[in-house]
Amino acid sequence: MFRGLLILLLLASPLIQAGEVYRWKDERGSVHYSDQPPPPSARQTVKVTGKGNVVDVDKESYDARIAREKNPVVLFTSACGPICDQARDHLTQRGIPFTTKDPSKEPEIAVELKKLAGAVEVPVIVVGKTHQKGFEAGSWDSLLDSAGYPKTPLIPAKRNPITQP
Repeated sequence: MFRGLLILLLLASPLIQAGEVYRWKDERGSVHYSDQPPPPSARQTVKVTGKGNVVDVDKESYDARIAREKNPVVLFTSACGPICDQARDHLTQRGIPFTTKDPSKEPEIAVELKKLAGAVEVPVIVVGKTHQKGFEAGSWDSLLDSAGYPKTPLIPAKRNPITQP
């Protein structure tokens, strides 16, 4: 009887230890992880969820995040066929977070593209303050490299584009 109870407690102990984990930033911007709730002054509080001993983490490398913050990528594209599909796929395969704008659906975007590139032609990539008309993988890569984006993604890309609102 005593042995059975001891075995049951040992088997249940991992479940007892599994608790909530919190992630937050303090006033100085330092990130903290703890099993205790964050203080009231904490910013960007998130309850980290996991399954077993797996914890969700950022799917973007530090270099990619810094590059995205300094030089966000916008892709002006539409259903223009294979060239637009290749442009989207190239950014997706490289793991570049980008926002898609379709000038064929909204007149404001068409005006923005005309002002930026001189014509309403797609695809056009905008990296920070630099833009390039048309798709050519080598020149797009050099543009992304100069903006600080990593050459390979942290997590292999799926077929769906990574978008930022």
